[in-house]
Amino acid sequence: MKKTRDYGTAWRILRIESITDQIFIKAQRIRTLEEKKISKVDEDITGEYIGIVNYCLIAMMQLDSGPDTPTELSVEHVSKLFDEKANETRDLMFAKNHDYGEAWRDMRVSSMTDLILMKLLRVKQIEDNKGLTLASEGVKANYQDMLNYAVFALIKLGVK
Repeated sequence: MKKTRDYGTAWRILRIESITDQIFIKAQRIRTLEEKKISKVDEDITGEYIGIVNYCLIAMMQLDSGPDTPTELSVEHVSKLFDEKANETRDLMFAKNHDYGEAWRDMRVSSMTDLILMKLLRVKQIEDNKGLTLASEGVKANYQDMLNYAVFALIKLGVK
């Protein structure tokens, strides 16, 4: 919300494919840093996971925005949409967490990065297929899963 106050809703100009690519850039940087163990830019993995969370929420807000939705939205309106998408995704996470027996707690952070990248490749394929799928979940479900994996990674990294 601080960036919305600083920049407004400039992200509204992005097509959904561009948001997917932004998430891909962040996830790929995390993987590169995990493998190389050295960062030449003074930005840590934590910030990239936070970026993934925020871009996933932005993507879900964009998915629900119609062609008549203005580019500039009030901070209050964005805050409401942001909370709606975050709460909906949190509820899904609790349901899946129950069904999967909190398996994420025994996972490596690097596996979460890989799962985010896999979900991104799936989303890119769905986008390239103009949203048509035969048996898979749509892009929103994949954004929700990526968001939740990013949150799990942040928890495992000790971010509060």
